[in-house]
Amino acid sequence: MKIIVDADACPRQVLNICTRTARAYSVPLYTVASFNHNIESDRHITVGDAPQETDMAVINLAAAGDIVVTQDWGLAALVLGKGAAAVTPGGKVFNARHIDFMLEEREIKARLRRAGVRAKGSRKRSAQDDLRFAAVLRKLIEERLHLPPQ
Repeated sequence: MKIIVDADACPRQVLNICTRTARAYSVPLYTVASFNHNIESDRHITVGDAPQETDMAVINLAAAGDIVVTQDWGLAALVLGKGAAAVTPGGKVFNARHIDFMLEEREIKARLRRAGVRAKGSRKRSAQDDLRFAAVLRKLIEERLHLPPQ
């Protein structure tokens, strides 16, 4: 098992949580980002800035039992298909039963944006978001390592 972070749009606090948690559980942590980002990680993979290049590297790296941290619903769907878990930096775990609905929702929202409809942006990240993400990441690791909850 390994943790793979789609680091192109990942908040710095989430990267720090992933690093600390991976070390605490002795789980390898991989970060993947385009060369436009300055990511410090022991196992960092730098890709070009072509569309979907980071996603393709994450998909190729992911395997059954891994945990992928991403905000990208399409990428989440692909790694779920490989048997990996996917979680957002906000601590939401993607679910195979709901991913089709989420992808439809994403398409509808994209059509609305192309038509000029403006949507609210995401809210500012809070300390609660960090705590929720850390707890969810620990739970996913413990489930995969078959450890009793702490």
